[in-house]
Amino acid sequence: PVYASFQTRNDLDLTTQSIADMLRRAQTYTRGVSGDSQWGVAVSSGAATLFKGATYATRVAGFDETTNISPAIATTGLTEVTFAKLTGTPSTAGSITLTLNANNVRTVTINGKGMVDY
Repeated sequence: PVYASFQTRNDLDLTTQSIADMLRRAQTYTRGVSGDSQWGVAVSSGAATLFKGATYATRVAGFDETTNISPAIATTGLTEVTFAKLTGTPSTAGSITLTLNANNVRTVTINGKGMVDY
């Protein structure tokens, strides 16, 4: 039981870090005009995806980088963030909350200028 508890908390920490890293990479790719496109991150229950395109629905699927999210972790908040070409400003500011249980909650926040914190 102790190991299982440690493992699930570790999964929560790694998932939080992965989502923050994806947001930073999407912003960097967009600023650098990688592939002459916008980049973004979509978060849903079960997965987070770094994608190339103006929206997740119209993305170029061949460039997707997906990280699985454990079924034990609930996600709330922002579901999709894209970044403006050259400036790297996000389409929306807010946060993504990852919840394992009442005692294990992590939040990834992105402000209006694109700064990502967790």
